[in-house]
Amino acid sequence: MASLKEVKTRISSVMSTQQITKAMKMVAAAKLRKSQDRIWQMRPFAQKMTAILQNLSSGNNDGDSWYNDVRPEEKILIVAISSDRGLCGSFNSNVFKGVNRLIQEKYSSQQAKGNVSILALGKKSLDFFSKRKYPTNGEYVSVFQGLSFEKVSLVGDYLMDVYRKGQYDKIEIVYNQFKNVATQVLIAEQWLPVVPVANSNHRQDIDYIFQPNQEEIMTGLIPKSLKVQLYKAILDSNASENGARMTAMDKANENAGELLKDLKLMYNRTRQAAITKEILEIVGGAEALKSA
Repeated sequence: MASLKEVKTRISSVMSTQQITKAMKMVAAAKLRKSQDRIWQMRPFAQKMTAILQNLSSGNNDGDSWYNDVRPEEKILIVAISSDRGLCGSFNSNVFKGVNRLIQEKYSSQQAKGNVSILALGKKSLDFFSKRKYPTNGEYVSVFQGLSFEKVSLVGDYLMDVYRKGQYDKIEIVYNQFKNVATQVLIAEQWLPVVPVANSNHRQDIDYIFQPNQEEIMTGLIPKSLKVQLYKAILDSNASENGARMTAMDKANENAGELLKDLKLMYNRTRQAAITKEILEIVGGAEALKSA
């Protein structure tokens, strides 16, 4: 049985850990409120922009449109959106598993040729895939530091540029979509080329009026829509990270409380055993004196 001093040390250590996890939970809760508001406000706009782009892609027969130019899938770029820090449960591991599953199921032949690259958004993503010898690009890894649409636009410009130049034939995004505080849904979606609405039942046949002309409108609308789509995915991931960290710290706080109960019970039992032993020694000594 552990000594009283050892048990007291463990109790003090667990109490300190509990204070840290409680503080981290409160910080995550404050960040979650802000990031949750941002994604709720962004989603309707992003969905409408995507719907417009898909409708225009469905009705556009211009073979020179780079954004829906379907090419043989030789070189693939996967944008893996993770967090910069840990202590957020299975948030990051779900992204890593999702990327690996996507490669195994769809791009195993390209992977065998070394034609699957990773654009890491988040330090954890860069660390994970770099250690596993994937071709990685960490130029925009710090996008979550001072997150803004302007910073995400730089990432979008880079992605559109490498696709237009033919450096990659397909770009996919893997991220956690925010559903609620305790639930995040792993999403793997195609970013480029733009997927047109295949099912005519779901397509909105809208007679668009272009002013000044279709070419000029499309030239400005397409990059904007793609950037909004990417920004929405990053905001989703940011809200999911804060929700996952809040849930993980709440669970850690509860576990620390349960451990404290067990340690305090152990301390009381150890103390009681020590007192009983001392009483028995005193009684034994007194009996020895009587018989002497």
